Amino acid sequence: MRRRRTKGELVTEREPEAEEDRKPQSDEARSAFTPPPGVVPQTPAPEQDESQTTSEFAIPDGVAEPAGAPADAAGSAFTPPQTYSSRHAPPAFTPAHGVPMVKLAKEAPWHDRMRTMLRMPVAERPAAEPAQRHDEEAGPAVPRVLDLTLRIGELLLAGGEGAEDVEAAMFAVCRSYGLDRCEPTVTFTLLSISYQPSLVDDPVTSSRTVRRRGTDYTRLAAVFQLVYDISDEEVDVSLEEAYRRLAEIRRNRHPYPGWALSAATGLLAGGASILVGGDAIVFVAAALGAILGDRLAWLCAGRGLPEFYQFTVAAMPPAAIGVALTLAHNLVDVRASAVITGGLFALLPGRALVAGVQDGLTGYYITASARLLEVMYFFVGIVLGVLIVLYLGVQLHAQLNPEEALVVIERPYWQIAASMALSLSFAVLLQQERSTVLAATLNGGVAWVVYGAMHFTGGISPVASTAAAAGLVGLFGQLLSRYRFASALPYVTAAIGPLLPGSATYFGLLAIANNDVNAGLVSLSKAAALAMAIAIGVNLGSEIARLFLRSPGAAGRRAAKRTRGF
Repeated sequence: MRRRRTKGELVTEREPEAEEDRKPQSDEARSAFTPPPGVVPQTPAPEQDESQTTSEFAIPDGVAEPAGAPADAAGSAFTPPQTYSSRHAPPAFTPAHGVPMVKLAKEAPWHDRMRTMLRMPVAERPAAEPAQRHDEEAGPAVPRVLDLTLRIGELLLAGGEGAEDVEAAMFAVCRSYGLDRCEPTVTFTLLSISYQPSLVDDPVTSSRTVRRRGTDYTRLAAVFQLVYDISDEEVDVSLEEAYRRLAEIRRNRHPYPGWALSAATGLLAGGASILVGGDAIVFVAAALGAILGDRLAWLCAGRGLPEFYQFTVAAMPPAAIGVALTLAHNLVDVRASAVITGGLFALLPGRALVAGVQDGLTGYYITASARLLEVMYFFVGIVLGVLIVLYLGVQLHAQLNPEEALVVIERPYWQIAASMALSLSFAVLLQQERSTVLAATLNGGVAWVVYGAMHFTGGISPVASTAAAAGLVGLFGQLLSRYRFASALPYVTAAIGPLLPGSATYFGLLAIANNDVNAGLVSLSKAAALAMAIAIGVNLGSEIARLFLRSPGAAGRRAAKRTRGF
């Protein structure tokens, strides 16, 4: 552009524009992404190969790499972050002193060691050396080991053992034969076990159904001894030897004949009648009624009737004899309540009740619910049989007096002897080993002494007295079982016989038969409270014994918190 002056004015002339400058600008040149004037355009990034992969974890452009990191280091999910400091390590990392190692004491009983394993998290269980060696090249015979484990668990569960002890035995057998990654599961009628050889192999699962149950503590003790030998490193028990011993245990006959069982039933009912204030005539009447009920129940069992109807039929003869003695009050003066109560003592399912409550307290709620439901059905069968007879007695104007429950006859020496006779009878009916009968009898006598001292002498409520006596029974039973390396059931189940709520059950049924439903429900609620006190006391005594004795687990290890209330 040039300037020239003419007559008094300044004229400005423009230079001719280039041809391309006079062309209209395209839309691309006017884009919002075009750098404004005065800004240096960025250098385009080099084109990448189509085969080159990118990662969302790659460091973006313009961000400096952390100092000290190698240029070609490969990232890993297990590599600690660059912000990690060993001096200020977060609690998620392993501390410098390490994690306490769990050591299982070999001198502890196998069920205590395996119970410790079951109660600790799976990630913290130690991998113990197998007690029974196998061919290193072929490895353990997985199907046969699982089958043997299920057969042993079936015998224990059918014999009335708790779910936790059954799982402990199954766990001990599997680990003894080299199957470490196994998980047993026990319910009321189903046993299953799963074994996973490694993290990349498919698991092997096997199960077995328990259809029949029988009370034979001699067989139970033999199974415990077999598991003890299998889990002992100094005893060589091959799979063939274990199968042979298991077959012998199944074929073994009961240690007591049928006539001894019937006599024990009569002695049990007679001893129970003495506990509630009966005399010699009451003793004979209660024993006769219990024997007749036992024979009728055996007859029904031979015909294939379910156990519900067997309990209903077995409860009728003692109640019928009590009503007959009441109708003949002009000839003989007998406490009919003591006769009926003695017959009920022989039928109350104390063993199943203790096992059910124990399963619930140890966290096996499905098995506990099933056991307690079974106890309820048995109890309903007993109630039905007694109520039928009592209703007929009321219709015949029998003088059944509910106020007899308030009459307490204290004869301590006779009652102590009767409690021991009752425990002895229970031990025979449970088919215990002869070497355990004396200990169970003495334990039952101690339980009644504690109950009588607290309730009759100290004036403490019967529920609290029953719980304290049952706790002592559980404590002594656990100590004896640890001394003998056997199950605690033979020392506990027979000893709780004198504490069973027979009289409260009878007077509740009598009140219902007399149309006093409220009083009957109150008495039956008391019977239920006494039964729960027995079961909880036995379990508490067992846990106290394990609490103060040497634990095979690591010191300072806390128990698992199942819930906090929400």
